[in-house]
Amino acid sequence: MTVRRTAARLFRTVSDAVRSVVAPAALVRSTAPAVVAEPADVFTADEMPAAEVIEAAAAGYAEAADAGRAADRAKRKTRKTLDRLPAGLYGGRWLVERVASSRQTPDLESIRATYQRLGLGDVPMRTCAASLRVTDLAPAVLPAPVAPLAAEHGAVLVAA
Repeated sequence: MTVRRTAARLFRTVSDAVRSVVAPAALVRSTAPAVVAEPADVFTADEMPAAEVIEAAAAGYAEAADAGRAADRAKRKTRKTLDRLPAGLYGGRWLVERVASSRQTPDLESIRATYQRLGLGDVPMRTCAASLRVTDLAPAVLPAPVAPLAAEHGAVLVAA
């Protein structure tokens, strides 16, 4: 194994370790999050669940998101081997094959060329739906007071 390959493998291992320890969202989070309107179906004051229910839901969501990211990393790692295999039956039980996808996406390069050819200007784009982000603001993790941070982001604090 060459020194370059060893260094690259070591770098990937360290990067994976850092990503698994550091909150992955913190690595890509912008410094000034865009303000997004609340969905139409948020709880009213009368419908608001108990703080324990909200905390359990947030903890469950964060745990599932972490498990999903770990699963995605594991899938990417195993695909490196599987993508290079020729189609066939392996070990008497694993059928590896490639099948056509029914998923379709717009060909933006072709659309841009058509817009340019017809003099229509830029291709109209729209933003994606807002993402739900759940952040654990436990005092052990965040030394700053929580109330000013919550107020800065427009969050409502519910007493436990």
